[in-house]
Order: sequence, then C-alpha cells, then structure tokens
Amino acid sequence: MNVVHLPDAAATEAFGAKLATVLEPGDVIALSGDLGMGKTSIARGLLAALGLPGEAPSPSFAIVQPYAPPEVRLPVLHVDLYRIDDPAEIEELGLDDALYDSALLVEWPERAAGRWPEALALTLSAAPDGGRILTADLPASWKRRWPI
Repeated sequence: MNVVHLPDAAATEAFGAKLATVLEPGDVIALSGDLGMGKTSIARGLLAALGLPGEAPSPSFAIVQPYAPPEVRLPVLHVDLYRIDDPAEIEELGLDDALYDSALLVEWPERAAGRWPEALALTLSAAPDGGRILTADLPASWKRRWPI
C-alpha cells in the first residue's frame, strides 16, 4: 500500500493531473471513498491535464461520461456507479469493450466488486487536518509507473 497526503482540493486535483501523465489505454482507475472525499476532484484534475477545456461534470446522473480526442489526448470514460443497484446493470454499459482503446475512471467501484482486478485502486478518507489521505493499491501494471 502506498499512502499520499492531500492537504486540500487543489492538491487532490493536482494528484489527478499527475495520474494523467502516466495514463494508458486499457487502464482502470477505481476511486473509492465516502461522499465528498475527492473522487470527482481527482477525475477533474486528470481530465483537465488530458486537455479537457472547462470543468468535467460529475457523471452521477449520466452514469458514464465519455471523453474522446480531440477533446482529450486519449479516450476516457468517467463512470459513477453510485446509482447502480444490480451488478448485472454494469454489463449494459459496455465498459469492458471500451478498454481496448480507452481508460476508465470508476467512482464507487465497490458496486462492481471484483470486476477489474488489475485496476489502480485509490481510496480516499478524511485526514485529521481536514485534507485527505489517499491509499493506493498498485496492480503489477502500475508498479513501474509509481510513484507519480
């Protein structure tokens, strides 16, 4: 396990921007943590660093928000599984097919437990100073790219 202290929202977005520098098609980044812990902030920082103009909306209601070149340098699907009640619903989203040429940013991945065993699993929790503690569980495909 790797632990990173993120003192504020700007640091959380900056961490996402660093992730963008090593992101590759086929990557899955699983973002876990309670509401308000910074999952979407990491996604916004990553998407901005990939070239997205403006602020990325939360995909809470759309469930999947796609981004593709020329808007960003590589295709990304920003996924929010919070409203998924039945894991069978995930099949209908076509996420596994997208991994051939896209990266996935998945918020609330516990709704699809075990689906992406090679995901970079990032868990955010509250720090005593008001910031966030990010814990990273690195699969083999990320070990050469870490620390970022």
